[in-house]
Amino acid sequence: MSTMDTDIFESHESEVMSYARSFPVVFDQAKGSYLYDETGKEYIDFLAGAGTLNYGHNNPILKEKLLEYIQGDGIVHGLDMHTKAKREFMDTFYEVILKPRDMDHVMQFTGPTGTNAVEAALKIARVIKGRENVISFTNGFHGVSLGALATTGNSHHRGVAGVTLGGVTPMPYDGYLGDAFDTTEYLDKVLGDSSSGVDHPAAVIVETVQGEGGINAASFEWLRNLEKVCRKHDMLLILDDIQAGCGRTGSFFSFDDIGIQPDIITLSKSLSGYGLPFAMVLMKPELDQWKPGEHNGTFRGHNLAFVTAAAALNHYWRDDVFAKEVQKKAGIITERFREIANTYDSHWFYLNGRGMMQGLVARDGELAGEITKACFKRQLVIETSGADDQVIKTLCPLTISEEDLTRALDIIKESVSEVMTDRIKRGEAHSVSSLAG
Repeated sequence: MSTMDTDIFESHESEVMSYARSFPVVFDQAKGSYLYDETGKEYIDFLAGAGTLNYGHNNPILKEKLLEYIQGDGIVHGLDMHTKAKREFMDTFYEVILKPRDMDHVMQFTGPTGTNAVEAALKIARVIKGRENVISFTNGFHGVSLGALATTGNSHHRGVAGVTLGGVTPMPYDGYLGDAFDTTEYLDKVLGDSSSGVDHPAAVIVETVQGEGGINAASFEWLRNLEKVCRKHDMLLILDDIQAGCGRTGSFFSFDDIGIQPDIITLSKSLSGYGLPFAMVLMKPELDQWKPGEHNGTFRGHNLAFVTAAAALNHYWRDDVFAKEVQKKAGIITERFREIANTYDSHWFYLNGRGMMQGLVARDGELAGEITKACFKRQLVIETSGADDQVIKTLCPLTISEEDLTRALDIIKESVSEVMTDRIKRGEAHSVSSLAG
């Protein structure tokens, strides 16, 4: 096979493939914040496994522990049996994450995907409350297996379910009806009205920052109000921290310092730290009403992931040094995105997000797509999100150097300039400087 040959993918891989269409090269190696194709050409990675590689590709600290474990013939597959690797992860997670936050949540190891963690969370919430209905939110994304898909708003994914997606009532997310309207008041109203047509829910499922939905960040006040509504109406609060968690917003949990206490938390993506499949549900002890084996899976409790996850917790989360570095880099992203947005009329771009999970929101998906294609020509891998793919989305490794971060943001600026210059020439846009002149 010749270098960069893609024939096998085109002839034998399912049409369902997605990312390969946006980045049509054959990648071969990866290190830190960089991907390398078969010719050795390097690309800065602002996709990072859709938020799975918060600590970068082949992180040397995690890799050392992983190789040591494999070389020592450590258990790789153990179902949900007790293993040394699981014990060390659980001890570390309790000591580093739960105990300092005064959280007594128990850990459930589900199948290794985020959507499976969501399925488990929905199932146990419904069992405990004895009710079917769950409240989800506009633009929410919680997975594509049928239970999780029912809570997902995206019509592209919902359209191929093949069955009616029931048991869920969608409600407007923070800002959906404008900044002046607190949508938790609407939720409270319909739940308190026996004629609203909304069945009493078992739970609410929410993201503090909607990743696939467009990097929409809920205000802290809105999230606190949502928790109050849950308590008032006897509903469980399920916090989906699969993409926004593990440091992406500047603290380990995206809800740290907000002042809320979720009943159930779902984690996956960067939980393993190394890109290994791993998912977990945290739930308050009184909610742990499973019977043995009621929610199982062949690959629950991936021991290689336990090893790298524990290593990541020990190295990055024993103190607040790493969190402060993330917050500093987040400030750089915000500053640079604001600079780009302010270059043009206000209706072309604005900013969304929080921490290192930020989006440059373009006027439409066509514009955002042109910009990300221009970025890829300059060797930056970056994707879009949102209902119309209108959000240029930063999901770079949290460990990226400030030098590489600046270089990537320069590429985004140059790409925006290239696309917008073409539109200005066609008379479709103006820069702020040209208007001032």
